[in-house]
Amino acid sequence: MQQITQELKSGHMEILEVPFPALGKGQVLVRNHYSVISAGTEGKTVTDAHKGYIAKARSRQKEVNQVIEMIKAQGFKQAYQTVMNKLEIPSSLGYSCAGVVIAVGEGVENFKIGDKVACGGATAVHADVVAVPVNLCVKVPENIKLKQAAFSTIAAIAIQGIRQADLRVGESCVITGLGLIGQITLQVLNAAGIKTIGIDISDIQVQAALKNGAVIALNRNQEGLEKIIYEATRGFGADAMIITAATSSLDPVDLAGELLRKKGKVVIVGAVPTGFSREKYYRKELDLRMSSSYGPGRYDPNYEEKGIDYPIGYVRWTENRNMQSFIDLLETKKINIENLITHIFPLEEAAKAYQMIVDKTEPFSGILIQYETDKEIKEKIQLKESKIDPAVPCVGFIGAGSFAQNMLLPKLKGLCNLVGVTTARGNTSRYVADKYKFSYCTNKPEDLLSDKDINTLFIATRHDSHADYVIKSIRAGKNVFVEKPLAMTKDQLELIRQVYDEMYSTSVVNRQSPVHLMVGFNRRFSPFIQRVKKLFLDTQPKALQFRINAGSVPKEHWINDPQSGGGRIIGEACHFIDLAMYLAGSRITSVYASSKLDSDYINDTVAMNLTFENGSTASISYFSNGNKKLPKEILEIFCDGTVAIIDDFRKLTIYGKKNSVIKGRQDKGHQEELISFLGAIKEGKVTPIGFDELYMSTLAAFYVLDSIKERRIITL
Repeated sequence: MQQITQELKSGHMEILEVPFPALGKGQVLVRNHYSVISAGTEGKTVTDAHKGYIAKARSRQKEVNQVIEMIKAQGFKQAYQTVMNKLEIPSSLGYSCAGVVIAVGEGVENFKIGDKVACGGATAVHADVVAVPVNLCVKVPENIKLKQAAFSTIAAIAIQGIRQADLRVGESCVITGLGLIGQITLQVLNAAGIKTIGIDISDIQVQAALKNGAVIALNRNQEGLEKIIYEATRGFGADAMIITAATSSLDPVDLAGELLRKKGKVVIVGAVPTGFSREKYYRKELDLRMSSSYGPGRYDPNYEEKGIDYPIGYVRWTENRNMQSFIDLLETKKINIENLITHIFPLEEAAKAYQMIVDKTEPFSGILIQYETDKEIKEKIQLKESKIDPAVPCVGFIGAGSFAQNMLLPKLKGLCNLVGVTTARGNTSRYVADKYKFSYCTNKPEDLLSDKDINTLFIATRHDSHADYVIKSIRAGKNVFVEKPLAMTKDQLELIRQVYDEMYSTSVVNRQSPVHLMVGFNRRFSPFIQRVKKLFLDTQPKALQFRINAGSVPKEHWINDPQSGGGRIIGEACHFIDLAMYLAGSRITSVYASSKLDSDYINDTVAMNLTFENGSTASISYFSNGNKKLPKEILEIFCDGTVAIIDDFRKLTIYGKKNSVIKGRQDKGHQEELISFLGAIKEGKVTPIGFDELYMSTLAAFYVLDSIKERRIITL
């Protein structure tokens, strides 16, 4: 299928042939007929992308500071690679479209194939096919044209602004900024019986507002503007102002102080600064309100991604219900979107539309992209003929997000054949496939599982899918490298063990080599860890002290979600449980843990104590409440008069018969981990980390959470 994308690094825009987006649980797959270009939001994105690095840095000071901190923590080379990956990946454009449902995901009940729908949000992009969560999708009646319904998300922004103004029949409202959202706002207010007054710096937009039913529409520079509006509101001033303009000027907010009555309401929908002259706001006790995009539910992953609706008795108007109210207004012909549509471009000419917006060569308002709905579109994109080298492993990637792009794929060069890749978003799949020379990209993991050319799968998806893909990969006879965690629950872990044992016993009977299964516990492969490991015998009892300054992650981040991430103990701290077991040289016998008490119960500041069969002990302090200026990982190993201290994998200090200090660039073992894993496949050696160790460290992470909950020592 085709999708409009833009590279943030150069600003280069193109229509890219990409696989279908993956259809997830609670989503519908929609064949687009029309999508709307948001001239304000997308125009700014396109303009910013064409800026040079210095101009980009000036406009994104927050991101620049993050890069500086990244350089301090990871070094210039790694930070540069991470930033370039972000800038080079083709970014999707668009967020409001309409089309026909062609497939429904698991758990979807209110939509069926063939339904006409309007869609919104981050996945409702300019593309032939989009996958949209159900709470960002509404049905469209047969009598409504899809080119009108495509405006539903943009209209929801206007409607939410109106709801924030809380206006009553007969009241008056000033709309400042008469672009597309301003014109829709004006029409909806008229339909609700509100007296509308439009203001803009463009005479063309002012005239359009009069055609759309504004009682008064004025150029901002009109002499006597304030007096005209006061006379129109019987000398009281307007009841509310909705600011739909986009400007760096304080004028719209200050103007509200002049035009509104006492106790009037100011609602900011557009991108304007919120500083203002205090005097008028103070004397009139004006109420300044923000309007958040499409309405309640926006930016809430439970609502948008999981489809958990807000009860109507408590939240009358959600973003979905705002979208639906726009469709209702179209159906009853209370508003007319047709006269707002100024341009329709076929997908192939989309670049002309964006150039028109940037150059402002002619007046525009509603700009549509139209799609060819009768052509066949491809789900799988073949990029080159597979030239398989039988002497090296043949690899497929299920998932290829930031971690895979920054830490795995760059280090695989020369170690394997890269055959196929699939990710949730088609533009990401295509970018990764092009950059790392995969033979093809696809939207279906099943394509990789059934591909006879692929003997090894890398799983780098979100945590909740790991166990399922591991099991499917083993049953398909593929070697598996899965990023941590191996599983999200004990039941999943036990099922993996059962499937692995069945595979292993069958392989022995048939005298075949069993498949290799490994989790990305990279730290044990670090040069410093390997050096420390050689200092001691496994039989020697050791005392291990790990302090992890993990840093905070927002509560709403997916890793903290019990269903998709499982929390940071399962997803991250498992690294150090595995490392402790490796350095101890013995199996874990007991676990005890306690967590910092807070109202969130996300268990990201935890003290863990492990004991081992050979008498070793480990104390792992995994803390999220520290400071970024402190080194992230300090590891101390005490054993029979010798102490080894690893400082953030940059320095190793050994105190013993002969003291020594070794410094080097930070190396957490990612490269050696991949060399060892793929080397074992190529040479028929045992897997670098045995299954029993993978099982034990994963199980211990689950027991850490049990110990916190039950406040007791748990014996393995």
